[in-house]
Amino acid sequence: MPLAEHLRELRNRLAKALLGIVLVTIVAAFFYNDIINFFTDPVLKSVGCGYSFEELAASTRDEDPCAQITINGLITPFTLALKVSLMAGVVLASPVWLYQLWSFIAPGLHRHEKKYAYAFVATGFPLFLGGAYFAYRVLPTTAKVLIEFTPVGVDNLLPLDDLLDLVTRMVIVFGLSFELPLLLIMLNFTGALTGKRMLGWWRGMIMGITLFAALATPSTDPLTMMALAGPIWVLYFGAVGISLFNDRRRRRAEALGPADDEASDLDLTPEDIGETEPVSARRALPEQASTDRVNGYDDVT
Repeated sequence: MPLAEHLRELRNRLAKALLGIVLVTIVAAFFYNDIINFFTDPVLKSVGCGYSFEELAASTRDEDPCAQITINGLITPFTLALKVSLMAGVVLASPVWLYQLWSFIAPGLHRHEKKYAYAFVATGFPLFLGGAYFAYRVLPTTAKVLIEFTPVGVDNLLPLDDLLDLVTRMVIVFGLSFELPLLLIMLNFTGALTGKRMLGWWRGMIMGITLFAALATPSTDPLTMMALAGPIWVLYFGAVGISLFNDRRRRRAEALGPADDEASDLDLTPEDIGETEPVSARRALPEQASTDRVNGYDDVT
């Protein structure tokens, strides 16, 4: 297609993607309280000061520190509801805008490139969900450890918008971090990186993953850092094992030679066959015997 047609198709794809996000955001706005409770419920059960007057009266919070969830400002509840609804709209409408993105890119891909893209999506999405779920399960324990540093007799006020930002960042960071082994495996399958070289990097990779976990986690406690670094270490060595197995399989296939229906590589290396007679440019074309033309053409033509 011409450039104008590509731009027009891109505009249509973006319009459909944005329309899907807006529609899902409007629907999610009616359930934003349930969405907030879903994200904050594990933390509140871990460090909250209670949900009712009966729980507050029966609790022994004099010994165990707790956090009181608060909202500051008159406009904050509205902006919080808008933020949560938009976040839910982007996440829940991901099949729509991912399909539009794929429909725009797919016509320009070869068959083997589409195969790699399907494998990347089919493996990357479960890995991201696994990392997000792991962060969701680790966050209550992290919050309970952090709340223990609250001095005795001091009330800990935790703004709700800060808590949601903390949960969202941890889910995204953990989910994207779990994509590292998939990236290494894809580089190995394309021949850009060998498993032996990846294995030789294990000391630097452990140090780099640890530093990344220390910088990427929103909280600065060692528990959250190790909770992120530990699974990535395991996934890294798993990727190394898969790459080493793939390298062994590739060497075995190369040793067997090409298949029956596969063309072998041509050997274009010049061989020494002794002296050869040089070919002059005058002998490249035969000389014309006469100047007569047959049907309007000479010998060379």
